[in-house]
Amino acid sequence: MVMILWRPFGFSGRLLKLESHSITESKSLIPVAWTSLTQMLLEAPGIFLLGQRKRFSTMPEIETHERETELFSPPSDVRGMTKLDRTAFKKTVNIPVLKVRKEIVSKLMRSLKRAALQRPGIRRVIEDPEDKESRLIMLDPYKIFTHDSFEKAELSVLERLNVSPQISKYNLELTYENFKSEEILRAVLPEGQDVTSGFSRIGHIAHLNLRDHQLPFKHLIGQVMIDKNPGITSAVNKINNIDNMYRNFQMEVLSGEQNMMTKVRENNYTYEFDFSKVYWNPRLSTEHSRITELLKPGDVLFDVFAGVGPFAIPVAKKNCTVFANDLNPESHKWLLYNCKLNKVDQKVKVFNLDGKDFLQGPVKEELMQLLGLSKERKPSVHVVMNLPAKAIEFLSAFKWLLDGQPCSSEFLPIVHCYSFSKDANPAEDVRQRAGAVLGISLEACSSVHLVRNVAPNKEMLCITFQIPASVLYKNQTRNPENHEDPPLKRQRTAEAFSDEKTQIASNT
Repeated sequence: MVMILWRPFGFSGRLLKLESHSITESKSLIPVAWTSLTQMLLEAPGIFLLGQRKRFSTMPEIETHERETELFSPPSDVRGMTKLDRTAFKKTVNIPVLKVRKEIVSKLMRSLKRAALQRPGIRRVIEDPEDKESRLIMLDPYKIFTHDSFEKAELSVLERLNVSPQISKYNLELTYENFKSEEILRAVLPEGQDVTSGFSRIGHIAHLNLRDHQLPFKHLIGQVMIDKNPGITSAVNKINNIDNMYRNFQMEVLSGEQNMMTKVRENNYTYEFDFSKVYWNPRLSTEHSRITELLKPGDVLFDVFAGVGPFAIPVAKKNCTVFANDLNPESHKWLLYNCKLNKVDQKVKVFNLDGKDFLQGPVKEELMQLLGLSKERKPSVHVVMNLPAKAIEFLSAFKWLLDGQPCSSEFLPIVHCYSFSKDANPAEDVRQRAGAVLGISLEACSSVHLVRNVAPNKEMLCITFQIPASVLYKNQTRNPENHEDPPLKRQRTAEAFSDEKTQIASNT
C-alpha cells in the first residue's frame, strides 16, 4: 500500500491523503502509467511517497520552525491582543501515543528520543486513564503517523520489549505555559510583522529594542519575556539613543519590577551597577576578552572611557597597571566599587574627568615618566577608547602631547579606538577618519577589527595603531636610533602590524 502525501512547497505541515494503491513486489507487474506517475511525483517539489519502504523514500524531516507553525500555534483569536490574557491560549490538539507497560518506560524512552514529543511544559509520559499498569508515551505528530513511521531500530526495540507498535490518539490540552515566547508573539502581533524574541540580559533585566510596529504590544511583550525566561524579573525598552555625555539612555519599564540595581558576571568577573544610570552592553564580552589578551603582566593600560570596569578590571587582574577614567559620576562610583569587589583596587587608579582632560592630564604625566625610563624597564603601553560615537574626535588630544626627545618607536603607545560606521567599506572609512584627525595616513600601520553589527548597515569597529612620534611629540628632533628614511620607516611599521591585518569577521 502506498499513500501519496502532499505538502505544498513548505508553507504548511498539513498532510492530505490523495489516493491509495496496492503495489506488488514485482516491478514487472507495475503498470507503465503508474510508474510514470510515480517518477513525476518523486521529481515534483513538496511531494513524497510513504509506505513500501524498500521501493519509495520516506518523507524527509521538515525543519522545526516550519513543522510547528500549525498544530503548535496558539489559537488564532489571540491576534491583536495588547494586554496579556494567559487563559486565551488554551487549545486542544490530537497527539499520537504509544501504550507501554510502566516498568519498561525508562528503557524504552532512551530508544524513542527521535519519535517522542518535545514541547515546553509537556510531560512525554503520562498515566493511561484506562489502565493503571500502563503508561502513554507522547509522540511527535509530525514524525509518527502510523506504526510504519517508526524506524527499523525503534521497531526492533519495541519487538524486543514486547510492545505493540500500534498508535493511539490522545487529546492534549495546550496552555500558555506550553508555547514558546516566539510562538506567542508571532500569534499576537500583526501577521507578517517581525517578532521580537531576543534581548540583552543584564542580570535580572531583559533589555529590548522594540521597533515602531511592536510598541502597541510592548507591555505584553515585556511580560512574555519575563514569563518565558527564568531569572528575568524586569523587562525594559530603550526609548532614545545613547547621545548624552554620560553614555546612558532613557528606558521604560515594560513589565515587572522597577529595580534597576543589578549584578552581572562576565568572563569570570562580577560587576554591580544601576543599569538605568550607566552603560553596559553584554554583547561586548568577547571584545573585552580580546583586548585583555593583548596585554602582558607589567604592561600599562589607559582606559579613557572605562564605564564600570569591563576592560580595566580583567587587565588589572593580569598584574598590569591601569589608569581608568569615566566622566559619568555614577560610572565612576561603580568603577571604584567593582575594583574593590574584584580585589584589584590597588592596581587601578580611577579618575572622573572628561576624556580630553584625562589624556592631557594624568595620561600625559604618566607617559612622560614611562617613556623616559631606560630601555630595559619600559613597559608596553595601551590606550583603550571605547566611545564609538565620538572616540575618534578625542584622538586630537594626542597631537604634540609630549615634550622632549621622542622615545624609540617600539615603545610608543598602542591605541585601540572604537567607532561606528555606515560606510560601504567600514574599515577604510574608520582609517580615513582617524587619520584625518591625527593628520597622518594610517593605511600601512593600523589594523581594523569588526566588533559587531549594531544595526542594518551600521558596524562597530576597533582601529588599532601605534601613535607616531611625529604626532605625539612637539619636538620633531629624532634620536639617532629613531632616524629612518620615510620609505624604510613605513616598511618597518607595516611589518610590525603584519600579524594584525584588517579583520572583518562577525561577532556572534
